[in-house]
Amino acid sequence: MNTNPIINGTERAIIEDMLDRNREALIATARGLSDIDARRRLVSSLTTPVSLIKHAAAAERIWFQRFWAGLDESECDGYSRRDEGTFAVADDETLEEVIGEFERASQRSRVIASRFDLDATKDNPREGNVSMRWTLLAMIQEFARHAGHGDILREQIDKPIS
Repeated sequence: MNTNPIINGTERAIIEDMLDRNREALIATARGLSDIDARRRLVSSLTTPVSLIKHAAAAERIWFQRFWAGLDESECDGYSRRDEGTFAVADDETLEEVIGEFERASQRSRVIASRFDLDATKDNPREGNVSMRWTLLAMIQEFARHAGHGDILREQIDKPIS
């Protein structure tokens, strides 16, 4: 993880750095786990370390590829329907593959976001008229929340058996 946050600079540089730091924090909650531990169900929902990252990759595709870039689902680099199976990880997917998927989706999001001013807006059927600034901040919130979930799961996985 980048240990030198941007604390002074343009608004965009600070927002993008904060988003990248939260992306990295989410990945860090699962990195180094075995595939078995990454899939451990410690809560009643589908929330596992690997499913949090799978969901984050879907959020990147939904907001940047589908919404902002206006790509058809067939042009996206993975499953992208909103709220349909975003936490589902296929049996044959490894943790490293899912991390790679999230990293690729994040990189594509950076490229797409760079095409828009922070004040650029689009109508969203669920949220209303949203700006690129709002989208970037919403992703910061989303990934920070899920990194917190991942921290708790990791603490449970790593705790020594007494």
